[in-house]
Amino acid sequence: MSTWRLSHRADPAAVAIADRHYNRQKPGTPQFVPPGRCLVLLILGAAVWVTSWPFAEYVKHAWPGAWVNSCFRRESGPLASDLIREAVAVTQHQWGSAPDLGIVSFVDAGKVRHKRDPGRCYVRAGFRHVGATKGGLLAFQVLPDEMPEPVAPYSAQEVLFR
Repeated sequence: MSTWRLSHRADPAAVAIADRHYNRQKPGTPQFVPPGRCLVLLILGAAVWVTSWPFAEYVKHAWPGAWVNSCFRRESGPLASDLIREAVAVTQHQWGSAPDLGIVSFVDAGKVRHKRDPGRCYVRAGFRHVGATKGGLLAFQVLPDEMPEPVAPYSAQEVLFR
């Protein structure tokens, strides 16, 4: 069972944490997730994670069809790398097999605390640095065969009969 619990794009507790993330475009608005398919995970008062799954035809980066970690903010609790691995495992549990390009995350090296090696928590979680976007964001990726086994989110209802 995971530390993460399922949330949603307008959960006030998740919005409060997301408002403090550097990529938040309009803090204070009731929703913080890009349009489209998303999975929002929350650890109350500690962390928020968003996996987006944009349709490939609308993607302008080099990883169309991949899941995208569009927001991750940890303010307390377990190590960031542990939370990232767990969030990827929960995403697999909720959405099934990962797309061929796996999951990617983009990091703005100028806006993260550890500027010496931005994205370190993703690397420790099993992601690899795979380049950059046209806008200069560092890209990190983990492919499906490198992902952790699927894990149910905290308080998820399990199937009783199969």
